[in-house]
Amino acid sequence: MKKIPQYLAGEFVQSQTQNWIDLTNPATNEVIAKVPCATPEEMRLAIDKAGEMFQSWKETPVSERARVMLRYQALLKEHHDEIAEILSQETGKTFDDAKGDVWRGIEVVEHAANVASMMMGETVENVAREVDTHSWIQPLGVCAGITPFNFPAMIPLWMFPMAIACGNTFILKPSEQDPMTPMRLAELFEQAGAPKGVLQVVHGGKEQVDVLLTDPAVKAISFVGSVPVGRYIYETGTSHMKRVQSFAGAKNHMVIMPDADKQQVINALVGASVGAAGQRCMAISVAVFVGAAQEWIPELKDAMAKVRPGAWNDSGASYGPVISPKAKERVEALIATGEAQGATLLLDGRNCTVDGLPDGNWVGPTLFSNVTADMDVYKEEIFGPVLTCMNADDLGEAIKLINESPYGNGTSIFTNHGGAARRFQHEIEVGQVGINVPIPVPLPFFSFTGWKGSFYGDQHAYGKQAVRFYTETKTVTSRWFSSEATSSEANFSIQLR
Repeated sequence: MKKIPQYLAGEFVQSQTQNWIDLTNPATNEVIAKVPCATPEEMRLAIDKAGEMFQSWKETPVSERARVMLRYQALLKEHHDEIAEILSQETGKTFDDAKGDVWRGIEVVEHAANVASMMMGETVENVAREVDTHSWIQPLGVCAGITPFNFPAMIPLWMFPMAIACGNTFILKPSEQDPMTPMRLAELFEQAGAPKGVLQVVHGGKEQVDVLLTDPAVKAISFVGSVPVGRYIYETGTSHMKRVQSFAGAKNHMVIMPDADKQQVINALVGASVGAAGQRCMAISVAVFVGAAQEWIPELKDAMAKVRPGAWNDSGASYGPVISPKAKERVEALIATGEAQGATLLLDGRNCTVDGLPDGNWVGPTLFSNVTADMDVYKEEIFGPVLTCMNADDLGEAIKLINESPYGNGTSIFTNHGGAARRFQHEIEVGQVGINVPIPVPLPFFSFTGWKGSFYGDQHAYGKQAVRFYTETKTVTSRWFSSEATSSEANFSIQLR
């Protein structure tokens, strides 16, 4: 049985642990590898080596750090399909979806190659007589990232390239459910010329995460995952004086106005709700039909009924399995709860089967109508291929519904009316808004800006905010006296003169 290595002190090494986690193929539930839970000694080694390496890496010219990222993005592009195949086999994603996962990560690495201009400080001459002030952007030290199962290429690439380009060292703790993709990313990073020790990769669960959250040598933590874990990460990390960005849950709404293009709406809803088996923090899980637009629900049902899951290399499959039997049980339990609480179950994805793969974690497309805000299928993040339909009399009612949600990750509106679109984008209390775009994930020169209960912290992922998250600002005020200068009286005021 294959054992997943760790990347410690610049070497790919087997763990000495006695505690291993089964890595399974979600399409078959066969065990394909064993994942170690790093020992306390291995965690100590990772943190200490990252700290040692920081002392030299922070002195590396920013242009040299940028060149590492240039070489890295070239290698990622060269091995793009290979990475996607690894990703597909351990997550169950379709090959096309896996390639998208890899590519969105590559875009962040490309942005990290532009780090020099993002780390430029500011200066003002003569802030007082013969006094100048300037600021520098400097790295924090050892940073760490804890990543989820659903994007094993993209989300690690959100984190360590930006942190390392800024002059930090980084410890990555990927999801134990699909660590092979992050390990391949680490191999290519070393091939790109990154010095040994700049990046460490450790494996495990809560015990290993708690070490990163509490060790004083780790200065910043980035996390993507669920609500209860996200809150725990934020509270524990900040209580130990760390800088934390914690991306938690979501419940994303798409508002459909009656003047929208009906076929565009249906296509967008189907793809954005069941794509990746609904296992996206930006998936559309609630469709809010305004007025007469609710008459389109039967056609939406027909379109969703044609969608089927399947194996990663099945070109006719629209999406793959959910990640685990436990995830499948949770999704099916929420479907049952929705039906019991009075929602109309138009499509039932339970008891879904795929030919030749009887043991996979399959959930078929599921569609509810007549959903109300007090139902569990509305309140809970289902994280499966389930779409719930709600009705609103007008745009104001739809906006009120969304703004009352505790989450604020993403939302969208489909309309051909500019005034409606502008009102929506102005009044909505959600961090990422799409206008006729169902999943408005920003490109890396912006930042991923979830709001409310979807995010704990101050600075978001990638873009300019990531640079601020992974750096500190030092401000220097200086005065140089000329040889002809005469001594002046002592100044007992705080004012510069």
